[in-house]
Amino acid sequence: MNKRILIVAHGHPSVHKGGAEIAAFDLYKEYERQGFDVKFMARSAESPHGGAAFSTRKTDKEILFHTTHDDFFLFSNLKSRYVWQEFRDFLTRFKPDVVHFHHYYLLGIETIMEVKNTLPDCKIVLTLHEYLAICNNKGLMIKTTDNRLCYTANPKDCHLCFPEHSPADFFMREKYIKRNLQAVDHFIAPSHFLKQRYVQWGLSADSVSVIENGQSGGSIPIVDLSVKQIPRTKFAFFGQINEFKGVDVLLEAISLVPKSLRTKMSIDIHGANLTLQSKEFIKKVTSLIKRHAKHVTFHGAYESEELPKLMADIDWLVVPSIWWENSPLVIQEAFNHKVPVIVSDIGGMAEKVEHGVNGLHFRAGKASSLAESMSQILDDSVLPQVNYVGNIQAPLTIEQTAHLTLGIYQ
Repeated sequence: MNKRILIVAHGHPSVHKGGAEIAAFDLYKEYERQGFDVKFMARSAESPHGGAAFSTRKTDKEILFHTTHDDFFLFSNLKSRYVWQEFRDFLTRFKPDVVHFHHYYLLGIETIMEVKNTLPDCKIVLTLHEYLAICNNKGLMIKTTDNRLCYTANPKDCHLCFPEHSPADFFMREKYIKRNLQAVDHFIAPSHFLKQRYVQWGLSADSVSVIENGQSGGSIPIVDLSVKQIPRTKFAFFGQINEFKGVDVLLEAISLVPKSLRTKMSIDIHGANLTLQSKEFIKKVTSLIKRHAKHVTFHGAYESEELPKLMADIDWLVVPSIWWENSPLVIQEAFNHKVPVIVSDIGGMAEKVEHGVNGLHFRAGKASSLAESMSQILDDSVLPQVNYVGNIQAPLTIEQTAHLTLGIYQ
């Protein structure tokens, strides 16, 4: 079925290298490869010459939508709705059969309703990448009062986290977001855990399908570890560096590994944005890196094109996030390269990694628990390591994800 498709993201991956942006762009490129009439629209903060609402990047199929975010509480762009007429004009000219949103953040949640009002017969699909609609704390579902994990949202508890907003404000926030989401014909969740959270929040279970974000580039052949004479000891962290990603938990775990085993390990930190964090967090992380300089190498940011080489050089990936996560692309990237994973035992991380099969779980936020898992690996024989790698199943390819998503479109 030759549908005309518009895929919308809140940023272009060449500028913002988040998982949602990459997932949206990869899907666009796959549909383009398959010959569909498809365009990719990404929100941009740039101000093009002449103040136009749109410009193109590389080709006329990659469109930048220049708009601002007016209200981060409601995800609303009501104050800048003057650009919506140009958005409506674009929709009328392209006439997509399907508009697949990979976010409404920065775009304005009202853009979903604008599509429905402009093209009533157009099918609208929204991929949910985190919990922003449910939680005002950056969608983390972590309480601001004491950093405890939050299991559900209600106006009273949300008010305790954000006293500047009354319970009534949170009640109306939920109503406003849900009213705009009524224009969505179907939702996609990359993990069963995320689907469950949104069903608990109020979405119909039948309206949400679980489809993992596919990997591009194909899987890497399995490594023959039987010739190795020593345990594998190279751990690595990949991703954004902030207080919720748990890199400090990983660094704190080093000193809790017995000294006799610590000499066998090394840790590579690949990540960006440390300098954008609070002064306290920067000081904590840099101090820990300096303290463990014999074992830790901080590499900074990396490009997605570098991942195959970087993954080939490590033995274990560590994903120590202290928030629920959804479906971290880095886990799928590791499995795509036949690298077993140590993860926090919560949310989408625990769902993606089967403890004792293709990786290990540890207590979220507990450096001592992570140190125990790392010690177990360092003190183990080669054979179990071979088993972990051998048990890894290749994640969905982008071709498979595109095929499953087409089923939703139809």
